[in-house]
Amino acid sequence: MLRKSLLDKDSWLMGTSRPGWSLDCRDPDFIRAFQPLWGWFYEHYFRVRTEGWEQIPDGRVMFVGSHNGGMAAPDMFMMLYDWFERFGTDRVVYGLMHPTVWKVYPPLAFLAERAGAIAAHPKMAIAALERDASLLVYPGGAQDVFRPFHQRDRIHLRGRVGFLKIALEHHLPIVPAVSWGAHDTLLVLADIYPLARQIHELGLPWPFGIDPEVFPIYLGLPWGLALGPLPNLPWPRPIATRVGAPIYFERYGAEAARDRVYVEACYERVRHQMQRELDLLVAKYP
Repeated sequence: MLRKSLLDKDSWLMGTSRPGWSLDCRDPDFIRAFQPLWGWFYEHYFRVRTEGWEQIPDGRVMFVGSHNGGMAAPDMFMMLYDWFERFGTDRVVYGLMHPTVWKVYPPLAFLAERAGAIAAHPKMAIAALERDASLLVYPGGAQDVFRPFHQRDRIHLRGRVGFLKIALEHHLPIVPAVSWGAHDTLLVLADIYPLARQIHELGLPWPFGIDPEVFPIYLGLPWGLALGPLPNLPWPRPIATRVGAPIYFERYGAEAARDRVYVEACYERVRHQMQRELDLLVAKYP
């Protein structure tokens, strides 16, 4: 049973106009209207090859992904296109997105919200589960999507275990979702966040007044050589995606979610299986 008490304290957040904090912005008509456009990108621009979707079990699941390609994150959108093509809009999935996206990139956030993006916060995840929806999470966040090109074949979950605590407490199987190729749509040369942090401490303000947690140098459209987590247009490159076998754990419930050692062991299991799935794609599409 879901713990509604976790929602009661801040229940005023649900259904308000605060961007990202309402489940009701998701618009099935909007999703269906955009499917032909995404289908063109899927078939002709990124020439996506995908596999493993038959392994998704019935009921609620938690997709855990690793993605590439900067703010455009084309592999994520191609995954969602596949979901909607296979399950339609009646099998609901919400994607957790960093709240700062609504502040920094409002047009992008507006579109994502109507496709099912919600603020990446445990309360929103639990609210979505209350509606019997599935979840799509990318624990690596900005550091993952902007990881340097030489790290393209490594899974980066950044040691974040919040998604696992939710999965354990609410008896969710975890479904790995990995991709290969989107790193070629944006060539990230390096992440100089530590240097940018030092400069900020000397008095230079962060762009938009927000610590971006990542400060890449990259080659990409439309800027050419860019500095910082700017939005980008992806180059047309083939993308391969893979859905792995669902991961079920030996223990579930609140007690398991509070067991730090057990949570860390589950985290390593998820990271290891995602790395194995990515290795399969790398070997198949070198």
